[in-house]
Amino acid sequence: MPLVHVNVWKGFEQEKINYLIKNITRVFTELEIPADAVEILIHEVPQSHWGIGGLTCIEKFKDQEIPGWTKK
Repeated sequence: MPLVHVNVWKGFEQEKINYLIKNITRVFTELEIPADAVEILIHEVPQSHWGIGGLTCIEKFKDQEIPGWTKK
């Protein structure tokens, strides 16, 4: 049975998390895997623990608005 791990920044909107769960499950059901067999874990990671290009996401995106994410 599929187990999907998704990492998002802490503060990702619940509406967006619900969207991910619903649509990732849909992909598997289109492959004829029963929805009840699909497990999805959403991991919220603080921006201070996520790095891109040698910078934490706090540093890299400090002046940007990120859709679907609420700064906390």
